[in-house]
Amino acid sequence: MMALPGGRHLDSIPLPGQRLHLMQVDSVQRWMEDLKLMTECECMCVLQAKPISLEEDAQGDLILAGGPGPGDPLQLLLKRGWVISTELRRIGQKLAQDRWARVHSMSVRLTCHARSMVSEYSAVSRSSSQEMGQIEKLLMEKCSELSAVTERCLQVENEHILKSMKACVSETLSTLGQHFGQLLELALTREVQALVRKIDASDNIYTTESTTGNLFSLTQEGAPLCRIIAKEGGVVALFKVCRQDSFRCLYPQALRTLASICCVEEGVHQLEKVDGVLCLADILTDDSHSEATRAEAAAVVAQVTSPHLPFTQHLSSFLESMEEIVTALVKLCQEASSGEVFLLASAALANITFFDTMACEMLLQLNAIRVLLEACSDKQRVDTPYTRDQIVTILANMSVLEQCASDIIQENGVQLIMGMLSEKPRSGTPAEVAACERVQQKAAVTLARLSRDPDVAREAVRLSCMSRLIELCRSPSERNSSDAVLVACLAALRRLAGVCPEGLQDSDFQQLVQPRLVDSFLLCSNMEESFV
Repeated sequence: MMALPGGRHLDSIPLPGQRLHLMQVDSVQRWMEDLKLMTECECMCVLQAKPISLEEDAQGDLILAGGPGPGDPLQLLLKRGWVISTELRRIGQKLAQDRWARVHSMSVRLTCHARSMVSEYSAVSRSSSQEMGQIEKLLMEKCSELSAVTERCLQVENEHILKSMKACVSETLSTLGQHFGQLLELALTREVQALVRKIDASDNIYTTESTTGNLFSLTQEGAPLCRIIAKEGGVVALFKVCRQDSFRCLYPQALRTLASICCVEEGVHQLEKVDGVLCLADILTDDSHSEATRAEAAAVVAQVTSPHLPFTQHLSSFLESMEEIVTALVKLCQEASSGEVFLLASAALANITFFDTMACEMLLQLNAIRVLLEACSDKQRVDTPYTRDQIVTILANMSVLEQCASDIIQENGVQLIMGMLSEKPRSGTPAEVAACERVQQKAAVTLARLSRDPDVAREAVRLSCMSRLIELCRSPSERNSSDAVLVACLAALRRLAGVCPEGLQDSDFQQLVQPRLVDSFLLCSNMEESFV
């Protein structure tokens, strides 16, 4: 029942086109850029005075023929790092298949890539440290050792000898990978340190904007780089930006970068050390900030309260500012001018309801149910299953409160929950299908919890909720064969049947209500099987 797994490391929330463009380069465009720097492996083989491989998969070998633009050490490291990592993985695959000719030719190519990375980075970077020099030496020694031992393997025909040599090659490859990882991490750490120092020392808005943009791009390369950024003071520097009025126009960019960094434990710990939650609360409660700024602050809140991340549950400083933050988020939902802003604000609220149960009582006092249900009829704010997933998550968590039922009935909420039981994907993408499943499951959970109140149960029966629940149980295609949806629907159906048994046919009662839950589950889950 995660509200926000996820892009910006908030995976369950695909972002609109404009935001996506800001966050990452289109995959086709990125492929085309990489393609310009690639060439066939024949020239490398000739240069190494080796025969060109005749194996069928040799034509697929590509190497990086040229580096990125001059003076761009970060891009150089990322591109070369990607190529070398790919080569290491492929050598391991060929080694497992005992394809020694391919293992050797790829080992030679790997040595060339490693030598190129070392020489090119030395040419564009600052003075190398002694530690980096030692690891560079160890890396190149292991590359030469790998090339030499794989060449000897080509001359061996005895299977027993080859088997023992394979273990040696595997160990060499593993050690080489470790040295490469250490070197790449050291080099990236140096570049991150330079970026952080630049942000920290800059009072120029254009320099800060450019450097923050570079830092954000790095966060999109994955969790390891986010850890490096957090450890090297990136969170501290970005919150420094967010506390300077002269940089107000950069707040959205800085906050977006912070949300990405906080997908890792080190980022959240750094946020707490610099009173980041208090800064976020100040931004959210200050109406003089733009809606975009407050939406990005909501995104950071959503990230640091994500139930998907176990380390966020120990964010003690959040409780001190929770009431202010929840109030500001409800207001942002109410006034949101776009679906994206509403999505970020509601996602933050959904995660907070997991973070602390007291948040549900706050939401009840703030009339959040009315705000959320009214938004459901506004296509400008609520137009995707991802947004409805956040709304129904909040309702499901609030429905444990007895007072919630009367508010739901008053705002015609049962009918809206009934509609969510019929959530269907538009595009059929895996992410959207999964979001629809979550909406159906949580709608059924909400209905089951609310039906403790006889008034809600009777209203649900009047709206034919039982018929829809039976359809979801009996028809796997209606629930995309989801077991989670099936269990939730069976539980809701049994709760309604306890209040209004006359709404069920005898066959439905005997198969879906009367047996043990596990027996009904097995019956319904086997309905999709064909024995023809």
